[in-house]
Amino acid sequence: MDNSIAAMSLEELRQRYALLEQENARLREQIAQLTTQVNWFMEQFKLAKHRQFGASSERSVPGQKQLSFFNEAEKEASSEPVEPEVETITYTRKKRKGHREALLKDLPVETIEYRLPPEEQVCPNCGGPLHEMSTEVRQELKVIPAQVKLVKHVRYVYSCRRCEREGTSTPVITAPAASPVIPGSLASPSAVAYIMNDKYVNGLPLYRQEQQWSRLGVELSRQTMANWVVYAAERWLEPLYERLHQELLKHDILHSDETTVQVLHEDGRPAETQSYMWCYRTGRDGLPIVLFDYKTTRAGKHPKKFLSGFKGYLHTDGYSGYDQLPDVILVGCWAHARRKFDEALKVLPPDKRASPTVALEGLSFCNRLFEIERELAEATPEERYRARLERSVPVLNEFWEWLEKQSSQVLPQSVLGQAIRYCRSQRDKLQNFLRDGRLEIDNNRCERSIKPFVIGRKGWLFCNTPKGARASAVVYSIVETAKENGLIPFEYLRYLFERFPNLGNGDLDELLPWSPSLPDTCRARKDG
Repeated sequence: MDNSIAAMSLEELRQRYALLEQENARLREQIAQLTTQVNWFMEQFKLAKHRQFGASSERSVPGQKQLSFFNEAEKEASSEPVEPEVETITYTRKKRKGHREALLKDLPVETIEYRLPPEEQVCPNCGGPLHEMSTEVRQELKVIPAQVKLVKHVRYVYSCRRCEREGTSTPVITAPAASPVIPGSLASPSAVAYIMNDKYVNGLPLYRQEQQWSRLGVELSRQTMANWVVYAAERWLEPLYERLHQELLKHDILHSDETTVQVLHEDGRPAETQSYMWCYRTGRDGLPIVLFDYKTTRAGKHPKKFLSGFKGYLHTDGYSGYDQLPDVILVGCWAHARRKFDEALKVLPPDKRASPTVALEGLSFCNRLFEIERELAEATPEERYRARLERSVPVLNEFWEWLEKQSSQVLPQSVLGQAIRYCRSQRDKLQNFLRDGRLEIDNNRCERSIKPFVIGRKGWLFCNTPKGARASAVVYSIVETAKENGLIPFEYLRYLFERFPNLGNGDLDELLPWSPSLPDTCRARKDG
């Protein structure tokens, strides 16, 4: 035995033991904290790895009956026993009658005929003349690549010979001509529409378009194209954007979402600073309108200003920046709530995901609500309102009780703990979809509208200036609203750039995406 310990009195031993106990407790607490941190980092690592390399689908675990809405393939597959093998190889194939004809009915047709020359229209057996008995028809799609040609607008100028000879002044009259979309440039309505369509609909950055134009034989720089886009957006599309904004605020149900965008040259801000593109759109009822709004921050003052005068329901993802909107009832997004439980399930080991877990149970509650909504997809707003009170409210009540029970049994900082905390903090907003049958259970409508911008951002990465970011917001608004109204973006943009410079004091409403005066060439073909 240590002599120093043997020399200690009983009281000194007790004090030393107490200190060791305290040190042991402190170390145990430290180990627990480090273990929690390691678990949290491992969950975040698994989530990040899944987002980078895993499937983006959020479908639920097979085998759960209540999750069938997110397992359509498994649900539709037959559960009957496998039929015994038979030796016959005869089978029946169901053919969709008229499907190809419906797809091709609006395409222009070019016919190439193949006939025998007269000297070969002789029977090989008897030498008699041949006649046309029937035809064999083969169809194929022919693609005509983009072509560029120079259009010269020649205006003739007239004067009076008599006045030239006899008068004191000679009138000079110039033949009227359409005004250009961009004065003093080579830009035509079709060229500007083509560039905008490639960038904002097809996600093709200007530097790639520069290469594409070069292959067509035209050296058109990206700087020139950028100038055309900004000018046309500010001069011609901005008034239409403001008119759409007025119409948007007349609705009583809207959706909103926001995403990041990098703008390199903003006054007083480093190039790597993140700015934001906000998206606002109408709901399932009323005129389809999608508007983007570029802002430097994610502050709540931006939606407050943009939605000034709006009264009604606003679908959001739970972001607190919308909380200060006056006369607005926020409707939470169950897709976000469900996604958090889905993430909590994905951080589990693969062999545990199909077994009963808290994460799977939370996911099941969400799926039950979505399945009810799926069954009510064709219902009227009144029918949907009554059915939700009858069928969704019991599920919600059970869910809130379940959350209360689980909140004290789960680590708050874990992925599962964050999912539970999110749902509890968003309870009132998540229940607001019950207030009106026109409301939706999620904000997916707005997420789908902002997705083209997110995908396009991956191609062009950043905006160069705030003016360019604003122009992008305007053009995205026009093309996305056009698509929502069944228009072909390129044809609609070309029509706008042909009409706007020559509109004068004409009615702007004639150019709105739902205007019946738009030509049929702007409208997308509908199958059937």
